[in-house]
Amino acid sequence: MRAYELMVIFAAETEESDIQTSINKLEGIAKEAGGSLEKVDKWGVKSFAYEMKKANEGFYVVLEFLAPNALAEIDRTLRIADNVIRHKFLRLPLDEAHRRGLASATA
Repeated sequence: MRAYELMVIFAAETEESDIQTSINKLEGIAKEAGGSLEKVDKWGVKSFAYEMKKANEGFYVVLEFLAPNALAEIDRTLRIADNVIRHKFLRLPLDEAHRRGLASATA
């Protein structure tokens, strides 16, 4: 399985419970594909350098997960979510995955 980092920016006015519900949904999608959510890092509300979707700030969440083929479904889910301003996937290089403790990640 490959290691990924996913940053999601939710609208700043999104309730914490709604953010947690979205995280749980993403974890479920990863599990259905045979992967797992390894770490969730909630950064909180941060100001943007420029306006995005008529907003000046958003709630940042960074997720690290292992997944074989869940990216398409996670991407689709985040694209249709009304409270998501932006999201970005990053496939972690193998050495970085090992450094972060995602040891089961393979090329």
